[in-house]
Amino acid sequence: MKTKNIVFIGKSLDGFIAGKNGELDWLEMIPNPGQNDMGYHALMDEINAIVMGKTTFETVIGFDIQWPYKKHVFVLSHSLKEVPKDLNNKVTLLQGDENEILKTIHSKGFYNLYIDGGKVIQNFLAEDLIDELRISTLPILLGDGVPLFDVLPKSLEFTHIKTEVFLNEIVQSCYKRKR
Repeated sequence: MKTKNIVFIGKSLDGFIAGKNGELDWLEMIPNPGQNDMGYHALMDEINAIVMGKTTFETVIGFDIQWPYKKHVFVLSHSLKEVPKDLNNKVTLLQGDENEILKTIHSKGFYNLYIDGGKVIQNFLAEDLIDELRISTLPILLGDGVPLFDVLPKSLEFTHIKTEVFLNEIVQSCYKRKR
């Protein structure tokens, strides 16, 4: 079965995905009165599960909103032991190395995955498990924060697929891993 692991994320000009205290408010700095989803709904149609880390999961459940995902979510954590009861059928906790995690997820019938969260993305990149990067850059320098990328054991080469500009300010570039 063909598998695909896709990163879809926003970053600052200086490469941060959150402020130094986890701030995300800057992601909404560009007015979006038409609620342009910038490819998010197309991504949701393309994937059948989401993989995220504990910090991202805790950030999402900390928002004052209903659970936003219709797809099953796998949360990677060594310390989290349970999820809120109302999410029991929507969220599965996993731990292990990235290859073991993928085998487990694939064995459950999920093959096209949205990979989200700083550490999870970095770890999947370090293991060369990312097939596509869809990165939206916002015109702000945060100066410090949670970096999108970290040191890699080897270079990873990607092919540019397309670049689009949303709301006249957000530049989204899509890349596919050369294999």
